[in-house]
Amino acid sequence: MPVGTDGSGGSPPPDPRTLLRSRAYLVLLLIAALIGLPVSAAAFGFLALVGEVQPLIYSDLPKSLGFGGTPSWWPLPLLAVGGLLVGLTVRYLPGHGGHEPSAGFQPGGVPTPVELPGIFLAALATLCFAAVLGPEAPLLALGSGLAAGAVRLVRRDPPEQMSAVLGATGSFAAVSSLLGSPLLGAFLLMEASGLGGVMMTAVLVPGLLASGIGALVFVGLGSWTGLGTYSLVLRDVPEAVRPTAAEFGWALLIGLSAALVAAGIRWLAVRLRTRVERRRVAATIVIGLVVAGLAIGYAEATDKPATDVLYSGQTALDPFLTHSATYSVGALALLVLCKGLAYCVSLSAFRGGPIFPAMFVGAAGGILCSHLPGLSLVAGFAMGIGAMSAAMLRLPLVSVLLATLLIGLEGVTVMPLVIVAVVVSYVATARLTPEPVSKAGHRRAPGAGAGRPQV
Repeated sequence: MPVGTDGSGGSPPPDPRTLLRSRAYLVLLLIAALIGLPVSAAAFGFLALVGEVQPLIYSDLPKSLGFGGTPSWWPLPLLAVGGLLVGLTVRYLPGHGGHEPSAGFQPGGVPTPVELPGIFLAALATLCFAAVLGPEAPLLALGSGLAAGAVRLVRRDPPEQMSAVLGATGSFAAVSSLLGSPLLGAFLLMEASGLGGVMMTAVLVPGLLASGIGALVFVGLGSWTGLGTYSLVLRDVPEAVRPTAAEFGWALLIGLSAALVAAGIRWLAVRLRTRVERRRVAATIVIGLVVAGLAIGYAEATDKPATDVLYSGQTALDPFLTHSATYSVGALALLVLCKGLAYCVSLSAFRGGPIFPAMFVGAAGGILCSHLPGLSLVAGFAMGIGAMSAAMLRLPLVSVLLATLLIGLEGVTVMPLVIVAVVVSYVATARLTPEPVSKAGHRRAPGAGAGRPQV
């Protein structure tokens, strides 16, 4: 076995400066830029398709069937059909529909071309038929798979490292504008994959290039088609007040509460998943009916729309904050409960990403807390998003950026509070999570073994 210069086993790590100066790396950047164009266009098309089909199924179809509007019971057949489609896709198509969301957010390997249809169909059924998951995880998988497939069209047997880098580049391009900023998407992938060390720059630069190009493609296509960019954005954020000592106390409480709620969601989702796997199709239909029942119960009890509970919450955050004053304390508490349970059971059976539902549950919890003394609306909203994101994703840096960049200039004011809430949530989550058990039955120290810990 080769020995490094420091006397340890293994070859010495490559020098990133030499790589950055090489002609091969310039070619890699050119390929990354070329890949960013079609992959980001495909991601835009996927989000546009979801954005068109959701109201078509939820609002237009009932009217075409002769109803005056969307009946209160409509989520029941809607999610039953969605559960059937997802269950059949996961059960019978290659790739099992992609990433298992109850395992937490972590980029997996590059999917093969034969797995892409299953990932696409499972995500489309999940998102269009109102399960409580987001589009980010399927977009990452589809982006990396399309990029790797494009490379194979040019080179029949590309080097493994080249396929991995360009697969990651496709993921960067696919989520370039989804979270509101191409830079935030880059941080998400960098932190989630554990990217670091001497090669960080060499891998990150192609991804940033593809992400920037992808963001431009999203803006251009959004303007050309009139469909918008499908980017997470808040348009009317109230003015934030300077943090107070009481709000720092609230940051501790919100961070700890988010960790406890997330631990309960993960615990139940994982146990439900083992039951779903025994009877995939029938169980997914039942899970869909449970989500529908929670949405109907919430709507009947509060006279608020069932869509507060349905879907990922990505497009609902902006109107929810704008009209938050119309929600009573009881309605907010029931929303946190129903959305959290719908999120939990969706994680166990459907296919999609965990980011946006976690943000919405956190936002609703933060607004609920703002009705109590000593906490302002914007601070509670931002801390709830950051703390719940950190607890569900275990990505503290991304969680801080999600909560603060989302609210624009007001994010600078509340950032110290968000940081405290995120850190408390992140540390409490680590304390509440059991240590992984090795195959021999021994508990391993945190970080031991390969791979990142799962959520």
